[in-house]
Amino acid sequence: MPVITYREALRQAIDEEMARDDSVLLMGEEVAQYNGAYKVSRGLLDKYGDKRVIDTPITEESFTGIGIGAAMAGLRPIIEWMTFNFSFQAFDQIVNNAAKMRYMSGGQFKLPIVFRGPNGPAEWLSSQHSQACAAFYSHVPGLKVISAATAYDAKGLLKSAIRDDNPVIFMEAEFLYGLEGEVPEEEYLIPIGQADIKRQGKDLTIITFGKVLHTALKAAKELEVDGIDVEVIDLRTLRPLDEGAIIKSVNKTGRCIVVDESWPYASVGSYIAWFVSNRCFDMLDAQVELVSSEDIPMPYNHRLEVAAQPSVEKIMAAAEKVLYLN
Repeated sequence: MPVITYREALRQAIDEEMARDDSVLLMGEEVAQYNGAYKVSRGLLDKYGDKRVIDTPITEESFTGIGIGAAMAGLRPIIEWMTFNFSFQAFDQIVNNAAKMRYMSGGQFKLPIVFRGPNGPAEWLSSQHSQACAAFYSHVPGLKVISAATAYDAKGLLKSAIRDDNPVIFMEAEFLYGLEGEVPEEEYLIPIGQADIKRQGKDLTIITFGKVLHTALKAAKELEVDGIDVEVIDLRTLRPLDEGAIIKSVNKTGRCIVVDESWPYASVGSYIAWFVSNRCFDMLDAQVELVSSEDIPMPYNHRLEVAAQPSVEKIMAAAEKVLYLN
């Protein structure tokens, strides 16, 4: 299979769906003439023109609302926010309009719209631009929430999101755009709501999603040196959640660590830790451990911002607790 970047996988997904369906359009900050803030939309303006690849002002509430109206009228907009931190400006549009309109209209309106962009901490962005936003949107019924960690998953899930008749929150990460991976040349879709076992194991389950999947996989390799066989589950979709995959894995291993780059309080990770403790109680041999970012605004100092986030060392320390190694 060809090896391409995560960025290129996203571009291929958008390009293929725009070619397949002329109701698909891309709208957002710098997506057209600048080829996207992270160059995901490179070349799409030249190919599809300014009626389908649309630069917007830096007014998230307004162009998000325009996209929602376009979706209600039968188009399939892809709304790109330069960062999910900016999506807070459009929170009312997302939560009170996009998420609720299909329900409140008794199904008379469909809402085929995708909201996408980078989520979570990057580097030297300080408190206001380093927030992991998964919990905010996973909390809202009516939204589907995706967090793809590999190029393969990014393409297959984005194509499924664009074809879905419901609003989809599609979370990427700045650190992932240059990540390379194998992506088939032939078309494929990944079903929304299906987790993936990125590493098989029998001694311990690590459940995670998004950028920190790669941190979890590194920790699993370190634990393998000590003879510990770790299974790593990539949730991929946060809402709807693949509960069956979680239960099956934890029932097999009897031990579980959840890794989430969000704050610990009322996060996706804390919900999953509760879910495992509740649904797999009889099969657990140790309490569930949560590895998250520290419960503080993100520091600007680089050493401090790294220390505030999940790490291989923190996952190893959690493993010592659940495996009774210390």
